[in-house]
Amino acid sequence: MKKSLLGFSISIAAISVLLIIFLATGLWQQFNDSKADEHQRAMIITPQEANSFFGADQTGEMLFGDNLNTRVPLEDGETVIAVLNRESEEGVAEEQFVAFINTSGADRRVYITYIGYDERSGNYRRMWTEPAAASRPDTISLFSLDMTGDRSNCVIVTGMNNRNEHTMTIFRRNPSRPAGQAFDKIAELQIDGSIIIQETGRSLAYQQGIAAGQSFNIAAYGPDITSSNILDQIETIYSFNPSSGQYEQRSISRIPGSQIEQRRLRELLSGAPGVFENYIHDLWYYVSPQGTIDSRQYIYFDPYSREIIFYGDETQQVFHWLNSTPTRNGLFITSQNISISTLRRRIDIELASLDSIRLRVSEDVRIRIDITESWDGSYRRAGTVNLKEAGSSIISAIDAVYDSTWGRLQFLNTGEYTINSGNTVRKGHYVFYRVNEHDLLEMRPDNSEVPADDRTENRMVYRISTATNNAMILSRVRIGTSGIQELFEPPVMMTLVE
Repeated sequence: MKKSLLGFSISIAAISVLLIIFLATGLWQQFNDSKADEHQRAMIITPQEANSFFGADQTGEMLFGDNLNTRVPLEDGETVIAVLNRESEEGVAEEQFVAFINTSGADRRVYITYIGYDERSGNYRRMWTEPAAASRPDTISLFSLDMTGDRSNCVIVTGMNNRNEHTMTIFRRNPSRPAGQAFDKIAELQIDGSIIIQETGRSLAYQQGIAAGQSFNIAAYGPDITSSNILDQIETIYSFNPSSGQYEQRSISRIPGSQIEQRRLRELLSGAPGVFENYIHDLWYYVSPQGTIDSRQYIYFDPYSREIIFYGDETQQVFHWLNSTPTRNGLFITSQNISISTLRRRIDIELASLDSIRLRVSEDVRIRIDITESWDGSYRRAGTVNLKEAGSSIISAIDAVYDSTWGRLQFLNTGEYTINSGNTVRKGHYVFYRVNEHDLLEMRPDNSEVPADDRTENRMVYRISTATNNAMILSRVRIGTSGIQELFEPPVMMTLVE
């Protein structure tokens, strides 16, 4: 009996020693990590092809691969592009719509698959898969919207195909079939132009769930092939027909474009790499529907630093310029907020004239933020704007040299500056602008060698607190959702060099 107890005690002691070694050496963490990695490989598929679909930052991290978890693993060769999670219409569980491509086959189209909860088996499974018209993964946007007004939220896939045409595919659940197992394709458009959903206000009865709402129309803008002016367009409106369950063509109208020099126009719209990017490299002010300039809302495109700055409602937002695709009338850009990775914008830019552009901006992830301005509309290049007409006496760029506490500062009318201090020369870009009653100077140092994550610290905004013909005083400020905030740094004294 004593031998049995002794053997049992030795066994317990040996197990305890092994457990201590296991914990102390971190083998338990490696074990957990291997299990986690195994689970992650089964649930997350991130594209890793050459010329990455989504673009990568300087650390190599996939900028768009932040939340690609699927309820069930996809098949070999199926690469996830986007995932849409929402509560099922029956309210019993969460459902998923996954956009993917098959990298192992010749078919490079984007597919949509539905992953729903199977009550009979008690597990999630794939119930339906259909192709969409898009085939460019880097342009895909996947979202849900009640298009028909009956609260059956449609799944909408927008993107571009290999001919650089804009596409839109809309799927709607078919109530006559088993729940969650079949969806009808109610619209599929492909056009060498742009496609937008014309959302309209719906009644209070709809908001309260008492009555159905008005269906949304779809507007497609394509080239007028009968015209010699490249900017002339044809607008086609599609409306939902409840009888057929499809979107059908309702009207066609011609929209005349600006009459500008066609040779220069063809150069800008040639599709050659970098041509249109260089053209929009500037500050652009919003133009109201009445034709007035609003210098309080602007967009700055910087293709060299791969940044886009949105300023409006006293809020400045900076986006990574991920990639761009030439279109017939301009450029299609995908971008991602540098602070909120889930906030992405797709910008469809069309040339309106040699000094104006037209934008259609869509949010890829519709999150609630305290920014309500719309970026859609017309914009005019700041270099051609007379800000006195907009109620300001400040101009965006000057040609002058100042002695300052930084050194000798030279402003060029191209929007560039240089600071000479001893043997050090610093360069960058600048812009003068006005917010409410405040004249501001923003300076963006040439930081191409600075990591992208650090660039926000090198963007400096100064309020011009005192200005005369020969001198001005700059006070460092920060612009955010609460307006202009003082940073209480020592002021910068600047004296004009004659």
